[in-house]
Amino acid sequence: MKRILTGLKPSGELTLGSLIGGISGSVKYQEMYESYIFVPDMHAITVDQDSKLLKERIRKNVALYIACGLDPKKNVIYIQSENLYHANLSWILECNTYMGEASRMTQYKDKSRHKENVSVGLFTYPILMAADILLYDADLVPTGIDQKQHVELARNLAARFNNKYGDTFKLPEPLIPDVGAKIKDLQDPTKKMSKSSDNYKGTILLLDDEATIRKKIMSAVTDNEGKIYFDEVNKPGISNLLTIYSSLKNISISETENYFKDYNYGNLKREVADLVVNKLSKIQEKYNELINSNEIDDILDKGRIITNEIAKKKYDEVLNKVGLGR
Repeated sequence: MKRILTGLKPSGELTLGSLIGGISGSVKYQEMYESYIFVPDMHAITVDQDSKLLKERIRKNVALYIACGLDPKKNVIYIQSENLYHANLSWILECNTYMGEASRMTQYKDKSRHKENVSVGLFTYPILMAADILLYDADLVPTGIDQKQHVELARNLAARFNNKYGDTFKLPEPLIPDVGAKIKDLQDPTKKMSKSSDNYKGTILLLDDEATIRKKIMSAVTDNEGKIYFDEVNKPGISNLLTIYSSLKNISISETENYFKDYNYGNLKREVADLVVNKLSKIQEKYNELINSNEIDDILDKGRIITNEIAKKKYDEVLNKVGLGR
């Protein structure tokens, strides 16, 4: 069975868009691959973080992913910073990375263009990401088109190291998911639903209470036509509501259009709200069972033991080939 590896960055609150566009993919992959899921908390500090909030989100997001269907028995779940081999291997890979290829990485270029002071960590974190992947001989790394270059960098560094020191690393392949549902902001449906949105009313958080969820959906921006059909260009608000419904019901957009064809906008919103509330209430119930229990710690402890053993073996092989240590 091929091994898949993906990270759950704890840099913000998880949203309905996170569930539909991302978490559901990980739940699907766990049935198809040997799945490794890690919390890249070291990546989160490439930009300023509140330390207390970051620690809370690490635990909170792990609990939410499990509540959303990630099965601890089908995944090795671990925290990046609890495995020192990630950073140690990153240094060796940095010494085999060229300045030019590191400076071409998209996020560094984008963020450094708009800020005078960016951290060295923001510049080198794609190399740490390569270490995250290469330590575990991952076959596949799920990634969007815009992040594909990170997997390509890992492949290039693995090939360069193998050519220089002998066969050591498996060359990972990017796994570009099928074009999934992209959930948009309820107040500005031309933009994606984001945990960092300036408009609180446009984003549904997975831990929002029922009254908040209903209020946000009932105040979602639509249009004046009064007809319900899917047209992202001319009817982005209605199309977004149809996408949410079809995704949670696991039916096609055309089936959803047909179902709502005789509805008015108010009734459409109410039924979408009912569905979202029903889905998230079940997730929240499971989350509340997990968050203050020992189960999260047991899962992460097990993941730490498994991954440290695997990573140490790979790192010792690298040290020996490079000529470091005794």
